[in-house]
This record gives sequence, structure tokens and C-alpha cells, in this order.
Amino acid sequence: MIEQDTIRLLRECSSGVQMGTESIENVLDSVQSDSLKKSLSDCKDKHLVLDKKISEILNRYGDDEKSPGAMAKTMSKAKVAMKLAMNDSDETIADLMTEGCNMGVKTLSRYLNQYKAADEQSKSITKDLISLEETLAKDIRRFL
Repeated sequence: MIEQDTIRLLRECSSGVQMGTESIENVLDSVQSDSLKKSLSDCKDKHLVLDKKISEILNRYGDDEKSPGAMAKTMSKAKVAMKLAMNDSDETIADLMTEGCNMGVKTLSRYLNQYKAADEQSKSITKDLISLEETLAKDIRRFL
């Protein structure tokens, strides 16, 4: 049970990290403020570090990373494109990213509760990812 919950939790973290990284990449070229761009870039870099750690652990279990669902990726990309087409301000970008962070926190918290038997390392990684999302949302509030 521990191994199954650990793998499932890490797969969800992997999916969340990829979704977060892609979301940041989708808006980065539209960012006008250097400080917002730095906050987003720093967060993306931290996502990539976590992604590598998750991938290494999953590989040890003989498992692969989980990609976000195609529908979720398409819907997210379409929403970003539509909102930026209407208003490509830093305020819009901060709003979109805050929504994404909040969704990530909610989803990851749900999985953390669902996969209670997961090992402590995977729970710690999940909590680090939740913290990363919460910190980004807090850091970019000034642009809302």
C-alpha cells in the first residue's frame, strides 16, 4: 500500500509540476514587469528542480512521470490565450497565475489527503510543491 500510494502521489505531483511549468512558459513572453518576470522564472526553475527529483524517485520504483491530461492542457492554454488576447497586462497574467496556483494547491492537498500511506519523502515533496504554489500566489498579488 505504501508503494502504491507513493507512486500515485508522485505521479500527481509530476503532472502538477508540468502543468505549472507550461503555464508559466505560456505567459512569460507577455510579461512586462521585470520583477513579475523574475518571480515567474524563479518559480519555473524551482518547478524544474522538483520535477527532476520526482522523476528520479519514480524511476527507482520503475514508474514514469504522469503528464497532465490533454484536455486540461488544451483548456488551460485556450483560456490563457483568450484572456491575453483581450488584455495582455501584468494584472491579467497575475490573475491567471494566481488561479492556477490556487487550483494546484487545492488539487495537491486533495491528493496528499487521499494517498495517506505514501512515504514521507513523497509527502514532503508534495508539501514543497504546495508551498511553492502558495509563495508564488503571494508574491504576485501586488500585480493584481
